[in-house]
Amino acid sequence: MVADLPDGTQLPAHSPGCLGCGPDNPHGHHLEVHRDGDRVHAALTFDERHVGAPGIAHGGAVATVFDDLFGFTLFIVGELAVTRSLQVEYLAPVRLGTDYTVVAKLDRREGRRLHVDAHLSEPGGREIATASALFMTVTLEHFVRALEQP
Repeated sequence: MVADLPDGTQLPAHSPGCLGCGPDNPHGHHLEVHRDGDRVHAALTFDERHVGAPGIAHGGAVATVFDDLFGFTLFIVGELAVTRSLQVEYLAPVRLGTDYTVVAKLDRREGRRLHVDAHLSEPGGREIATASALFMTVTLEHFVRALEQP
């Protein structure tokens, strides 16, 4: 079980083609996510594939990183879940070519509802963007049904 893995352990990608963490997705972020107690974190740099305005990452690319990292908090919680809502606050431009750190954690649980929070920081610790999301726990059957539908 992932919850038993030591801090610093790199967690496995959701799938090879995942837009956030999949190593085989040429358009993806290729996040390498590590466990740190009850948190997960990754280092990343947005590049030309993620451009919105010149020199700035597209807001959707930033939201993708948050959503994907939230998925890794589920490894620690030990639950299958899906995103119900995601809110991102952009505090400053997310610049291309800048090294960032993104950290996420479970804030609280209310039955099937998992509330998660994250922040994207530049070197030195200044927060550039924050996010919160609501995930709903599901059974494995949820994903099996989705694969069976055309």
